[in-house]
Amino acid sequence: MENYKVDILISDKDITQRVNELGKIISASYSDTNKLIVVGLLRGSFMFIADLVRCLDIPVEVDFITVSSYGSEMFSSGNVKILKDLDGDINGHDVLLVEDIVDTGKTLEAVIEMLETRVPNSIKVCALLNKQSRRISNIKADWIGFEIPDEFVVGYGIDYDQRNRNLPYIGKVVK
Repeated sequence: MENYKVDILISDKDITQRVNELGKIISASYSDTNKLIVVGLLRGSFMFIADLVRCLDIPVEVDFITVSSYGSEMFSSGNVKILKDLDGDINGHDVLLVEDIVDTGKTLEAVIEMLETRVPNSIKVCALLNKQSRRISNIKADWIGFEIPDEFVVGYGIDYDQRNRNLPYIGKVVK
């Protein structure tokens, strides 16, 4: 798709406000934890995780995992590939998995299954966006920034064929 435009779906102001709220809620939920390992699913979550960890007032370690299920398409292939694994050990630790968008849930399901084999104390999920209408797995996030309709979105770290990650808002792609 060569020519398309992007219409604002969620403003940068609304994103900032919601990320601050999530930071307070998550900090309270983990107030008794000695160290929370916040794991970002790259690449789409990089802006969200950066802003979210700055809003947490508890001790955190940050790590990343890179997975792919879209390639250059506008829909998930259903095949989840681990491109970069975690650098640290999560055994016995609380893990907060940070995802940009939960669509079909298959990517998140595969990542959680893999991480559970490493015996963390807990795994919870914070997703910026939730597209419930497309869900085909039983996965659900513990904390959600925004519910969105079945639209292809870009911005705030989320891309279409590696473009539009730098937009400060979430926009829907219009052909």
